[in-house]
Amino acid sequence: METLRLTVRTGTDRGFTDLTPACRRFVAERGGGGDGLLSVFVPHATAAIVVIELGAGSDDDAIDALDRLLPRDDRWRHRHGSAGHGADHVLPLLASPSLTVPVIGGELGLGMWQSIALLDPNEDNAERSVVLSFLGG
Repeated sequence: METLRLTVRTGTDRGFTDLTPACRRFVAERGGGGDGLLSVFVPHATAAIVVIELGAGSDDDAIDALDRLLPRDDRWRHRHGSAGHGADHVLPLLASPSLTVPVIGGELGLGMWQSIALLDPNEDNAERSVVLSFLGG
């Protein structure tokens, strides 16, 4: 298995960071055009890895939906950092910190409009780590 740790600068904006290009490069360098599995993992309690359509308003709609499900106010027992930060710690119930994507003929097995993205609703962290692992078939 081949593994790479990425440093992703998310800044102070809440939202999505497209990891698809980095994932494609990683698979191309290690996959040799074959089949396998790509694992993507974020080792943080307040972030997630998702497959989502980015752009065309989808990412903003997703953040709005999360804010309705997990309001950013002072109802949370876990309190430090920015307002509503406790909601960020509940995120893993809705979006996982990892996912696995099939690699077929050296290409990510994503659909036409799918992207692999880091979901970071926490404006307190400007930088995240993401671990990519490729297991060839």
